[in-house]
Order: sequence, then structure tokens, then C-alpha cells
Amino acid sequence: MDDTLYGKRNKRGDWAPSKLLTYPPVFVWPVQPIRFLKWVFGYPGYLMPWNVLYAVVGTVLWLYATPSFETTKTFSIGWIAYLLVRNAALVFMFFGMFHLRLYMQRKQGTNFKYNAKWPSVGNDAFLFGNQTIDNVIWTFASAVPIWTAFEAVTLWAFANGIIPYVSFADHPVYCGIIMLLVPTFRDLHFYLVHRLIHWPPLYHAVHKLHHNNVNPGPWSGLAMHPVEHLLYFSGVVIHWIVPSNPVHAMFHLVHAGLAPAPGHAGFDKIVFGEDSAIDTHAYDHYLHHKYFECNYADGVIPLDKWFGTFHDGSAEAQERMDKRFMEQARRRQEKKARGQQQAS
Repeated sequence: MDDTLYGKRNKRGDWAPSKLLTYPPVFVWPVQPIRFLKWVFGYPGYLMPWNVLYAVVGTVLWLYATPSFETTKTFSIGWIAYLLVRNAALVFMFFGMFHLRLYMQRKQGTNFKYNAKWPSVGNDAFLFGNQTIDNVIWTFASAVPIWTAFEAVTLWAFANGIIPYVSFADHPVYCGIIMLLVPTFRDLHFYLVHRLIHWPPLYHAVHKLHHNNVNPGPWSGLAMHPVEHLLYFSGVVIHWIVPSNPVHAMFHLVHAGLAPAPGHAGFDKIVFGEDSAIDTHAYDHYLHHKYFECNYADGVIPLDKWFGTFHDGSAEAQERMDKRFMEQARRRQEKKARGQQQAS
């Protein structure tokens, strides 16, 4: 598959899609029901391919690979360790699949790769000077344990009737709606947490670790500071408040745990043949890693557009962002000058 048919490269060899980023037909007026339904049920769209995959994985884990309520009613090392190993294996297989094909075997070379360079080696910003090793360590030493901790507490609370439980058999429509809304809620939660950790004190203490990955790869997705992991996986707490089924919580956690892999793949498409490929939908977040202060959300809710931080990949968006940066620099300089005057 020829990537020049879908985008272009600059002098450094970096690739960008020709098609500008757009928001789905959700928050639009007048309402566009046909376009909306095509987006929800079409391919690619809201459900396919990624959200359906995460929902299926979460459901299968709940039905066949999660201890019963009788077991989770009491905390014990055995079943919690089982969840930890299960989640680690899931992450290893899913993230490893992207890394093996795209970065180890390099099956498609730099075709559809946003940044022509490969993961950083000999860079002091990363543990052992190696971006991939650094990312893998943070994923398994922090992300998976914190994901597992939230899951264990949630299962324990369901088992003990501490949080409201809803049965699919008794309330199929309600439960179906909650399943559909999980990715949208994740988008909202991610945006709020993301803006919080871009607050300068938290950015330098916490989020900078993730942003060391200016040229992200699949393992960069969960390479975060433990504080960021706590905030990131805390979205599942909504199911402690809103009446839910454990399947909803499992879907939510699987979505949070696996979605960062394609979202940080560094490639726009994963190619399987001359005419077949899967879109990663990673370009919006790649631009965030490249420019830091744009595209804080993942695109279902047009939060970045509403708050003036949306970058669609165009020269006009770049110009708007540059002007915003210059204005911020001007205000910081004026504040610094006022402080110096008051001190003197």
C-alpha cells in the first residue's frame, strides 16, 4: 500500500495524512441522523474496529477469566495475583503485537509512520537510555499493578453489594446504553485528567515522564508516572456511583488498558496487504506528543474545539497554535517583569 496516496512526507521524511482531522457528527446542528448512525455502526466508526474489540475482550475476561463473587468477596493475595498476571499477559500480547510487527520486524518500514525516526537509544531522558526498555518498565511496574488494584477493589465492592449492581437480564436496554457510553465517558475523563496534569507543577513532576516520548511507539501508551496511572485508571470509579454491571467496569478498564497501544503506535495505518489496512486513529494524539498543548482529548466530544486547542493537521491550525504560544509567552514575560519591579 502506497502511503503517498494518503499523505505526504516532508524533507525529514516525516509523514502526515492529507485528510485533515475532523470531529464525528455528534455535537452538530442541525442534527444529522443518517451521518450519525453511519458513524456509530459503520466501519471505521465509533464501534468498529477498536471499541467493539475492547468490549469483547472485557466481556470474555468477565465470563471466563475472572474469579467469582464468592472468591472476590474477601481480599486475598491469590486471586489478586491472578488478576495481575492475567492483565500483564494481556498487555504483553496486545502491545507486543504492535511492537513486533511495526518496530521489530518492521513489516511496513516507515510506510505511514509519522516520525521517520525509530525509538530513541542513548537518550538520558529514558531509563537505561533506551526508550523501549523505559516504556516497558513503566508499563509493567506501574500501569498493570494500578489497573489491577482498581479492578480488584471494584470486584470486591460488587461482591459485597457496596456499589450498585444492574443485571443485563433485568435491564438489557439500560445496560446496552451504558456499554455504548463507556468510550465517550472515557474521552471526557481523559480530557479532564489530561488538562489537570498539564498544569505546570504537575506536568514537571508527573506528566513529563510520558511526554519524553516525543516520537511515541506502542509501549509509550502506558509509560506514565504512577500518579498519572492513578488518575488515568480512576475513570472506572464512575461505575461505583452509576448503577452498572461488572461487564461495564471490565470493558472500561480494558479500554483504558489497551487503547493506548494503537493510539501511540506512531503509524497511521497497519498494513496487511496491497489494499488492506487498519486505521490506528493515532494522528490527533501524535500531534499532541509533537506540540504538547493541543488535542488533549481523543475526539468523540469536541472539547478541544470548544476550548481552542484543536489541531487538525493544517497550516492554519499550526498558525493558531503558534499565536497562542506567543501570547502565553508574552503574558509570562509581563508577569515576570511585574514581579521584578515589585521586588525592586
